[in-house]
Amino acid sequence: MSSEEPIQSTPEAAPEATPVATPEAAPEESVEAKPTPAARPRPVPKPGSFKAPTPASVAAHVTHPVRVPVAADVSEEERAAAAAFGSVADDVVTVTDGEQTHEVGPATGDEPLAPYVRAYFELKASIERLSARLKASDLGIKDIDDALATINGSLAEPKVVGDLAALRTEFKSIEADAVAAREALAAERAKARAEAVERREQIVSRAEAIAAAPEASVHWKNDTAELRALLDSWKEAQRDGARIPKDAEREMWKRFTHARTSFEKARKHHFAEVDGANTAVADRKEALVARAEALTGSGDFEKGAREFRDLMAQWRTAGRGRRSVDDALWKRFQAAQDAFFEARRTQADAEEAALAPNLEAAEAAVKSAEGALPIKDLAAAKASLRAAQDAFEGAGKLPRAESMALSKRLGAVERAVRDAEASAWTARNPELEARVSGAAAQLHAAIADLEAKLAAAKSPAEKKDLKEALDARKAWLKQIAGS
Repeated sequence: MSSEEPIQSTPEAAPEATPVATPEAAPEESVEAKPTPAARPRPVPKPGSFKAPTPASVAAHVTHPVRVPVAADVSEEERAAAAAFGSVADDVVTVTDGEQTHEVGPATGDEPLAPYVRAYFELKASIERLSARLKASDLGIKDIDDALATINGSLAEPKVVGDLAALRTEFKSIEADAVAAREALAAERAKARAEAVERREQIVSRAEAIAAAPEASVHWKNDTAELRALLDSWKEAQRDGARIPKDAEREMWKRFTHARTSFEKARKHHFAEVDGANTAVADRKEALVARAEALTGSGDFEKGAREFRDLMAQWRTAGRGRRSVDDALWKRFQAAQDAFFEARRTQADAEEAALAPNLEAAEAAVKSAEGALPIKDLAAAKASLRAAQDAFEGAGKLPRAESMALSKRLGAVERAVRDAEASAWTARNPELEARVSGAAAQLHAAIADLEAKLAAAKSPAEKKDLKEALDARKAWLKQIAGS
């Protein structure tokens, strides 16, 4: 069976109904009657072996005692008491049932009442077996229904000879117990069926919730596995759970199948889109890798380095594809990048080796400029700096790292010379000297005025303000004097 189809639960195996004996079919547990001293035992007639009696044989049996071959546990008195309710006339056996007389069947054989008496005790045994099985709780609803229907039918149209009124009285209480047991079983079955329906509904509802979830919240691997588990739960519920109405089961299976089909369609659509997106990403990255591999043979390392930076930026924005493909393309891209920059380093090392003589001349020029520090003679320092600058420029091309370091050292000497020139100019600037002198004179006057006011002040607040103003002007004067 396909996993897409519901597994039809098999009907419960109904136990066989309790057999009720009839004159035409004797039960298996019937045994031959015990022999008595007065008569030899006679075999119990087999079903279908009865022959139509003759008038002479009927008359002979009416005038002789009735011996009924029944089960071994039925006494002679019980057989005789049961036979007392029957009679034979005109080849017909009748039974007295209260105030009525019923025809029960043809009179056959040497003992025409015997099969009907035996059937009575078998009917009585059937009632007793029903009572015992009810106490043992080993009957299903169908067993009870079948047993009650069979026994009630046998009592309604009796084909037995015996005390039917007493048998009905005995059966009445047992029938009440059977009805109560059937109702209890029916209640349990209804509960189990309701629980089974609820379990199926939970399975279907969960499947529908998975199928209806927004695509952004779907975890395709986990949700697919959960739907498979739900299908297994459905099969288990069919196999082990209570049977539910076929219409309800069919409708829920239809919903369950629809949910699974919808999810599967969405899953296929999603992965088709993913495959398309992965292909597009792979195509973009393949083009970037091809360009990177082409740059490995370029001799223009400056331009190639810039292009590699652009390619790396494009790689970051190319998107993410299937991991295995991405990893393989990235490995090729890195290999091309490593090859390019290794070639550039090799060339740079060769160039630096060729520039070693230039480096020595530049180093000597910088050292000569640094020899003027600290500056004591500004003019001599300036002359030394100019000579060093000319020698540094004339040394030629230098390795990048060394060139930057030497330029930094030479720049320090240049700043020291500029600072010395600025200090010398400031020291002999008449205009600045005049401004400083004028400001100092003004501050001296202000300080004298504030000191006089402070001496004359009486309130604490006024003294505080004057003191702060006086301290500020003294600080300004100190700064001017230091400059």
